[in-house]
Amino acid sequence: MSPVKEPAARQQTSSTEEINKLKRAFAYNLFYQLGKTTRRATWNDYYLAVAYTVRDRMQHLFVNSTEALLEKESKTICYLSAEFLMGPHLGNNLLNLGLYDDVAQAAEESGLDLQAILQHEEEPGLGNGGLGRLAACYLDSLASLQIPAVGYGLRYEFGMFNQELVDGWQKELSDRWLHSGNPWEIKKPDESCDVGFGGHTEIYHGEHGIRRKRWIPARVITGIPYDTPIPGYKVNNINCLRLWSAEAHTSFDFADFNTGDYYGAVEEKISAETITKVLYPNDEQFQGKRLRLEQQFFFVSCSLQDMIRGQLFTHANLDKLYENYQGQLNDTHPAIAVAELMRLLMDIHLYKWDQAWDITCKTLCYTNHTLLPEAMEKWQMDLFGTLLPRHLEIILDINWRFLDQVRLKYPGDNERISRMSIIDESGPRYIRMANLACVGSKAINGVAAMHTDLLRRHTLKDFNEMYPGKIRNVTNGVTPRRWIALSNPRLTALITEAIGEGWVTKLDELKKLEALVDDSSFKEAWREVKEANKKDVATLAREREGILINPRAMFDVQVKRIHEYKRQHLNVLHIITLYNRIKANPDLEITPRTFVFGGKAAPGYFMAKCMIKLITSVARVVNNDPDIRDQLKVFFIPNYNVKIGHIVYPMTDLSEQISLAGKEASGTGNMKFSMNGALTIGTLDGANVEIREEVGAENFFLFGLNVDEVMRMKQSGYHPMDYYYGNNELRGVIDLINSGHFSHGDTELFKPLIDELLHDDQYLLFADYQSYIECQDWVGETFKDKNKWTRMSILNTARMGKFSSDRSIEDYSRKIWQVKPFPVKLKWQRLPEGGIQFPEPID
Repeated sequence: MSPVKEPAARQQTSSTEEINKLKRAFAYNLFYQLGKTTRRATWNDYYLAVAYTVRDRMQHLFVNSTEALLEKESKTICYLSAEFLMGPHLGNNLLNLGLYDDVAQAAEESGLDLQAILQHEEEPGLGNGGLGRLAACYLDSLASLQIPAVGYGLRYEFGMFNQELVDGWQKELSDRWLHSGNPWEIKKPDESCDVGFGGHTEIYHGEHGIRRKRWIPARVITGIPYDTPIPGYKVNNINCLRLWSAEAHTSFDFADFNTGDYYGAVEEKISAETITKVLYPNDEQFQGKRLRLEQQFFFVSCSLQDMIRGQLFTHANLDKLYENYQGQLNDTHPAIAVAELMRLLMDIHLYKWDQAWDITCKTLCYTNHTLLPEAMEKWQMDLFGTLLPRHLEIILDINWRFLDQVRLKYPGDNERISRMSIIDESGPRYIRMANLACVGSKAINGVAAMHTDLLRRHTLKDFNEMYPGKIRNVTNGVTPRRWIALSNPRLTALITEAIGEGWVTKLDELKKLEALVDDSSFKEAWREVKEANKKDVATLAREREGILINPRAMFDVQVKRIHEYKRQHLNVLHIITLYNRIKANPDLEITPRTFVFGGKAAPGYFMAKCMIKLITSVARVVNNDPDIRDQLKVFFIPNYNVKIGHIVYPMTDLSEQISLAGKEASGTGNMKFSMNGALTIGTLDGANVEIREEVGAENFFLFGLNVDEVMRMKQSGYHPMDYYYGNNELRGVIDLINSGHFSHGDTELFKPLIDELLHDDQYLLFADYQSYIECQDWVGETFKDKNKWTRMSILNTARMGKFSSDRSIEDYSRKIWQVKPFPVKLKWQRLPEGGIQFPEPID
């Protein structure tokens, strides 16, 4: 069903004149912008023509938003993130601008199919998963709440790899997301920034003989900004996503070219452009680690220089930079901002240490996203010093001053000093970027109540004791605009008909649905929405892949990054358990289920790739075994992304959130599923805890050990073989995999995966197995009771108001940023008929 029917985005029917203007704009952009006629136009040309038309209609809002900030001061939030997983822009922009119906009508009258155009749009591959998608949701909410903001990141030429399955194994292909053009971005070469690398530092004496240091870099690379407008929902505010692209300071050397050294003539250009060539290069090798560090410093330096330039455009100095710009570090990737801002303030703008440190600590804030020690980023001292010699000096100075404070507060506690030091000296020396971010930020926040509690009690315990109250909680959220209004138009129409359209911006209003939870006609309509969404998917699968799916079966879904701690293989153990039960009793009737997996494994993560191979191998056997009688189906969706998420979340009955308790910081997929009426089977991990509190324990399928039980089990000694020998069903599942039943008789294929479970099992699959199986049996029985399941589904959606990213941004604004909405009043609706009088240009 097309989002054209989504009433929350619907405006009053536009005049014929307005529709005709859109039609003329389509034709104008096709002819003048793209140089095409309809005889030669491709689907991509039609997409670009429509996209340019929509972008043109955002421009006056974009210009007004910028001008308003110049005329009246308001703090701007600068969200620094290595990832922005924006998803397709066109549909979301149409929704937020209130143009969906108008553009759909204009397209139809022009002989175009808007849905086909939407499907054609290439998805920007600027993120890996939850971190980048969260950043995208926050940009949407910042604009919708009318809070001025800039998202700062990298314009990767090749995004997150495209995933293909070859004989059930993941194969990575380059993601050429820019090859057909990106109509949403605007290049701003006049606002470029220069970034240095390598070289050395030197001491000199400045004004009044003051001893200072300066950095003489070995090479300089230019950062070119590309701006993408981010519209709020039915407001005048437009914020900006500013992505930096690396270019050579001098791209062509005529001297080398004239002497016949043709490669040398462009070597600097090639070297520079490598920095923004690809998202997350494999960092197993030294060159990959170096490139990761270059990427992080490059976008951070450009972004901080941009913030300083903005401050100096309207103010004489940087003394109160923090009153106008608040930098939010999205995890440790941008943590080098602490040292770079200090360098810019001291070396370029000549501030003394104490004032520079005060400005830095008041300007920057840090979000921690992980509890996994291996994800706490560290850099080898030698690598860091070679690439950023001045920053190493500054970090050592920060650490020296900081540890003196620790010694004063905790005299003689050398172990604490060692733990809190920014420099890890337990072996080869490393720089701990999380410690640097903690020391140099005014606030630290976790992303779910349990995550923040674990940060305070364990991961960042020393910092919490050193700075009481500095670690705060802001539970993650997701935007209901994209994840309900845009992606689930049937549910949107049903909810809006029942309670009005206010919920799109005030998600707490979904609570009004509770009054309808026992209304038989409403429950029937709710079921019809879910079944229609599932039928759409079944039809798509049959037409595109020739796959038959029963839309009345339970759609049991786990889509997320493939990782051992997320425990996709525990889900597989359940599938094989059901398979074994049916094989042992061919007449057994169970609740029919369609299991759906999706997600990418890091290219160098063998065990995760092995998990994908296990899923696809089990699918091949289960889907083709006549004894199963189509009661079980298993599918792995390759190349899972935001666009596929638009289909998956609305269709799902059961959401698998089964990570080991204490490993997931928050999760946001769990929120998207529940908003769309899926029920959750999960552990007390991440935001699952708060979701269960909100929707009610009776509407959540809980299993497994809690965090304290996990810790006690690991401390007392965990022996997975005890569970293997003590549980007949578990042993039958493991033995069947080991026998080669799912691998054409190859008993070695899954040996690394099974050996890890039998002899280590660091994520306690065996310990949670029986609880998980019993809970899944409860799920199966509950699904048979359609009235009960529907009631639980409605309550899940009705009680998800807390998990809107609007609420998250309001929490940040109140708890951390101290920023208020800044509504933009339209000063320029359109250019005057007689043009404008141009003043002298700025330098």
